[in-house]
Amino acid sequence: MSVYKLFAYIQRWRYWLLASVTIVAIALAACQPQQLKSQAERIPQLVISTTTDPKTFNAALNNSVPNVFSFTFDGLVDEHGITAEVVPALAESWQISEDKKHITFTLREGMKWSDGQPLTADDVLFSYKDIYLNETIPTDVRDGLRIGEKKRLPEVKKLDDRRVEFILPEPSSPFIRAMTAKILPAHSLRQTVFTKGSDGNPRFLSTWGTDTKPTEIVTNGPYTIESYSSSQRVVYRRNPHYWRKGAQGETLPYIDRIIWQVVENSDGRMLRFRSGDLDMAGLRPEDFSLLKREERRGKFEIRNGGAASGTTFIAFNQNRATNANGKPFVDPIKTRWFSNKAFRQAVAYALDRQSIINNLFRGIGELQNSPVSVQSPYFLSPQQGLKVYEHNPQKAKALLTDAGFKYDPKGQLFDAEGNRVRFTMILPAGSRTGQQFAAQMQQDLKRIGIQLDLNPVDFNVMVESMGQRNWECYFISYTGGVEPNEGANYWTSVGTSHDFNQGPNVGSPPIKNWVVSDWEKEIDRLFVAGAREYDENKRKQIYADFQRIVQEQLPVIHLVTPIALSAIRERVKGVQFSGLDTRGSLWNVYELKVTNN
Repeated sequence: MSVYKLFAYIQRWRYWLLASVTIVAIALAACQPQQLKSQAERIPQLVISTTTDPKTFNAALNNSVPNVFSFTFDGLVDEHGITAEVVPALAESWQISEDKKHITFTLREGMKWSDGQPLTADDVLFSYKDIYLNETIPTDVRDGLRIGEKKRLPEVKKLDDRRVEFILPEPSSPFIRAMTAKILPAHSLRQTVFTKGSDGNPRFLSTWGTDTKPTEIVTNGPYTIESYSSSQRVVYRRNPHYWRKGAQGETLPYIDRIIWQVVENSDGRMLRFRSGDLDMAGLRPEDFSLLKREERRGKFEIRNGGAASGTTFIAFNQNRATNANGKPFVDPIKTRWFSNKAFRQAVAYALDRQSIINNLFRGIGELQNSPVSVQSPYFLSPQQGLKVYEHNPQKAKALLTDAGFKYDPKGQLFDAEGNRVRFTMILPAGSRTGQQFAAQMQQDLKRIGIQLDLNPVDFNVMVESMGQRNWECYFISYTGGVEPNEGANYWTSVGTSHDFNQGPNVGSPPIKNWVVSDWEKEIDRLFVAGAREYDENKRKQIYADFQRIVQEQLPVIHLVTPIALSAIRERVKGVQFSGLDTRGSLWNVYELKVTNN
């Protein structure tokens, strides 16, 4: 869901969420081609695109993808985009004590912020102690830092200007991977954390929004934000103080400027790429056969990264809670359906996922049955006993009638109280293929008497609706990683992204009558056990049990996994791409080069 949140499986899975549900790498495009071409002739420049505007420039408050932070901020560690191995970033090394409860990170020497100020252990202490571990700051990062059954947080202390120690309440095998959280500048932001605005909340919560002058954003990543025009583009400029060096000691990154154009329409994106005005583009299945014939003439190469990391699924809102005034977030009639396991399983059997692969994905995809990415060593396959839901409308109908639902002479489905079974699915509006995907599901459900209404909305509107708990069903894709615990903020009942039964959240209005099911509590227990365990074979068994529960209870219904495809111009050098590359071929943007051929 941060990415893993949201998956960060889910820190990275969570709303590092793809706005286009069919994309296997971030969709990319550009505008004003002649102007950008002339600029590229003068300076090393990369022209790409995104599906929607950034939601914030404040990394701690981000919960969505696309976002600016893979360009602008680094954490203590990073994940290799091909192997997913944890590698040093701002921290050059770390040591784990014998009892595995003390972890000391040593920062690289001489690092600076983009404004030239020193980057030291004070910034790490500020980022964690004052922001991520601060319960008054609503950040998804904190979920990934909670440890053990009691969800206790670690302590952090500065040892000297280059060393910071984290003291854990108990051993936590995924903790190092959680250190990908972005480090923020104490000298720019400390005052905003400890002063309050007119609403009584820390001013930090309204600091570095997208209305902030971009040049005021102090970064430690390969780029700064030069300018931002809403619904048009973000322009990134090379950070002259970036800490990474090339093989010959040269300062990285090599590319001076990146133009990140907001292009919501997938067809427009492909048109611009084919015309040569775009350097990179994530491909939809329908794009592949057309572009494959143009590779040589267009001077680009299509990269196949294998099965895409992450998951695509639908979820039902099972939350029976009310707001402080006693008003339900969702119609109680519908939550009775959504909370019925037989109903959810019937929907799963009704969906013809193989036809989606054949017809919409042009055969370029695989059936998906697990909340864990296929590349993960913890992935449980159907051959290993994971339950699957093959297309079987008759079985779906039998489950529904056994659960008390009834059919009228027209084949329409009603519940036991005579209510017509009809609900609305929200989905990102930016992808034609995504809407075709949802339309196929609409027809599948019609065959078992259910009326599904579709409501395509802007991705940020969708995220807002999910946070307010006032949705019925959604269709979405989350990015993924290899560590299941990174999805804790989605799968555990106290997680801030536990969408299908969202509990109370810090900084949000209170709710009443929230109930956690027994199977949710069992998932909570498994995530605690998985984090405590260092024996890999035992961890695999724990997360296998987690996957079995998800496939039995179906809080979400997994659909298909597309194949990761990306078209990349020959002028762009150094791209490394795989299905694990959650940053759209740009995980190693600091070492990419462009030529003017």
